Amino acid sequence: MAYIDQYGQHRTMVQGQNMPILSPELCRAARGLLDWTQSDLAEAAEVSRSTIRDFEGHRHDIHRATSAQLRRAFEENAVVFVTIDDVGPGVCLKSR
Repeated sequence: MAYIDQYGQHRTMVQGQNMPILSPELCRAARGLLDWTQSDLAEAAEVSRSTIRDFEGHRHDIHRATSAQLRRAFEENAVVFVTIDDVGPGVCLKSR
């Protein structure tokens, strides 16, 4: 979607364009990279373990705010979410 910013410049909204949606599979993969349990993630993201259990088990979707909390917890611990052309979304660890 195009818009004009406060300086009169034409801009395009790209929110989420390079940010893969957090799926249950990506969540499990990111936890695996960190060797985290569901409880570890729940504590780091400040959500309940049952929320993570139900999300990863495809019992229900999570709210955008909860997804953001999970991503923040992962990203603060060196997980990078990527999108690979012709492959799709994935996760990896930052080089240290």
